[in-house]
Amino acid sequence: MAYHKTYEKIKTGELFILDGGTGTELEKRGVPMDPGAWCGVAALDNANILEEIHRDYLNAGADMITANTYSTSRLMLSLSGHEEDFLEINKKTIEAAQRARRTCSKKDILIAGSLSHRGPIAEGTAIPNRHDKSSIHQLENALTELGNILREEGCDFILLEMMYDPERMKAAFNAAETTGLPVWAGFSARQSKNGDLFSFLPEPDLPLVELLTILSDFNPDSSGFMHTQSDAIESSLKVLKNKFKGPLFAYPDSGYFKSPNWQFENIISNDALKQFAEKWIKTGATVIGGCCGLTPEHIKTLASLKN
Repeated sequence: MAYHKTYEKIKTGELFILDGGTGTELEKRGVPMDPGAWCGVAALDNANILEEIHRDYLNAGADMITANTYSTSRLMLSLSGHEEDFLEINKKTIEAAQRARRTCSKKDILIAGSLSHRGPIAEGTAIPNRHDKSSIHQLENALTELGNILREEGCDFILLEMMYDPERMKAAFNAAETTGLPVWAGFSARQSKNGDLFSFLPEPDLPLVELLTILSDFNPDSSGFMHTQSDAIESSLKVLKNKFKGPLFAYPDSGYFKSPNWQFENIISNDALKQFAEKWIKTGATVIGGCCGLTPEHIKTLASLKN
């Protein structure tokens, strides 16, 4: 299988390129973002734009693309009144990635199925809405249901995105493990002005090293950082290396979120991103890409590091 072939190369240190931001790229191309499920409902009316984005990342040099399932669990879709469209949305979402792969001349392209523990976000902020009434049990059930769809529709592995809440992320790990697919764990960190590293969780200040203790209970194929500022990733990877001995990955964000819209302010330049990426590679990352705010042009710059 393509996954195992690629993964063996990653373990030997060969560099691979992940795609960039999907939700933010949808927004840039005129797709409205929903206050509840954010970019999750995009495939209902804009599957063609979603496919175009995947294809643009592949043409830029990505070896892997991520299905736009970050916020397409039935629980998330219910925030937008689309829970009954769960199957249609997810099938259209994954098929957009599959079509982009089929029409690309590159071989062995992998499709990651995204799972997150995302819940409601307070409008106009990036802060989780603490009035969310759903239980951890409901969250795990919803993510298990989504994980099964990701497997059935042909995703090659599960990408756990934005793991930062210790009360919620075990549900995501459990759901991912249930699929039987390989799992990659993407954590999100923030760095204080004096350089201390914490979970991305706004409060309390949870030391990053404590967030990573979940790796004692699970054995993902790869682990790394996403939705994390570029200048915090190198030091975060160094902490991770003390907890995890498998392949590492890195895909930062740039800009900031004011739900339901991304703020495209002070987006990192291609040259600056490349300089950071060179440090991540020296630290041990063998898969690099981008998250919110990063574009096909950024991925093209990262792909140049393979030459």
